Amino acid sequence: MERRIKPFISDKQKIAMRNLVTLNGVTEVVYGGAAGGGKSYLGCLWLVTQSLRYPRTRWLMGRARMKDLKLTTYNSFLKVCKDLGLVQGVDWKLNGQYNIVTFSTGSEIIMKDLFQYPSDSEFDGLGSLEITGGFIDEFNQIVQKAKDVVMSRIREGLDENGLEPKLLMTCNPAKNWVYSDYYKPFTDGKLEPHVVFIQAKIEDNPRISKHYKTNLDRLKDRASRARLRDGIWEYSDELSMFDFVKIQEGLNRKRKLKKDLRHFISVDVARLGKDKTVIWVCDERMNIKELREIGKGSTTDVINAVKDLQEQFDVDEYDIAIDSDGVGGGVADAFENAEHIVNNSRALNGENYQNLKTQLYFKLAQVFNDSEIGFSDINDEVADRISQELQILRREKIEMDGKVCMTSKK
Repeated sequence: MERRIKPFISDKQKIAMRNLVTLNGVTEVVYGGAAGGGKSYLGCLWLVTQSLRYPRTRWLMGRARMKDLKLTTYNSFLKVCKDLGLVQGVDWKLNGQYNIVTFSTGSEIIMKDLFQYPSDSEFDGLGSLEITGGFIDEFNQIVQKAKDVVMSRIREGLDENGLEPKLLMTCNPAKNWVYSDYYKPFTDGKLEPHVVFIQAKIEDNPRISKHYKTNLDRLKDRASRARLRDGIWEYSDELSMFDFVKIQEGLNRKRKLKKDLRHFISVDVARLGKDKTVIWVCDERMNIKELREIGKGSTTDVINAVKDLQEQFDVDEYDIAIDSDGVGGGVADAFENAEHIVNNSRALNGENYQNLKTQLYFKLAQVFNDSEIGFSDINDEVADRISQELQILRREKIEMDGKVCMTSKK
């Protein structure tokens, strides 16, 4: 029996749905803005209706963490099923072991964790997945590579059903690759033809509880209130150490290479819980010329890599800095004249920082914010990772007298 599906959706959701179900060349639909704009509901509604309309198709429901997906996005899925009169065990079933919803039509929704784990940084776990379309909730919490891999897997049943590859991505405002790739081109009128961006606000969802909006109104943090209540992408966080725009400018600043410059090497040695040792080479103009990452290996491997770069760029041993905490001490011992960095040691020159690590991060922030840093060669994945890590860093305990503090290691 054919099911008539006419759930109530807002005007903004209708625009998104129209682009998702129409053959119009649009392959990416971004629905972003304030909390409570009906983003998760929209995504689940699209997946469910497509699963019912096109038998034996496969759809992806993804989020950075499976725990968050089950607590939030899956809850929206249950609301959609209720609104459509779908009965669990009759119209659909859940395989909790494999996180797959199977419909009476034979279609499936596969729930996936899209976090970039060190053990699967290339997302090989998605390699054999073939899907008809995908929905990524809060896609500002994943790396760009995860989105690209998901997009590459959309091909199952397209020709048979006369469909185009479609990926719906929803999020709250965030200053990371989502801002650079989608929001900024949207405001500048430079979005690519295959992308649609829809700015959602809490007022666009007439079904939202007045109590939910009241709670957002009461948020104390101004940046959170701007992001979540008002859907403002150009929010300002006074405690952020790094300015997002300056980070992007620095990562994209390409300086002409010059010979006969003094070079420096910085070594951050992998320790328990870290997967890679990172070695940087920069010149006296703060131009990063090379970044080398080494998987967990022996101290000898790291030492040899540093010596190789030392010879390649003619770096004096006095111009090498090595994180000598923990296992880094073994590497530091091989370079007696290098600068051995002990993160928790006293700040240099008597400056009022909690420790040396805090001082160095604030100095790095100043270098970015003063437009003094550049990168000769850096790929998009590494640039995105650097950008996200720097944005996490915030000044803390600002209301307390004493030394300048920053985000804790935890």
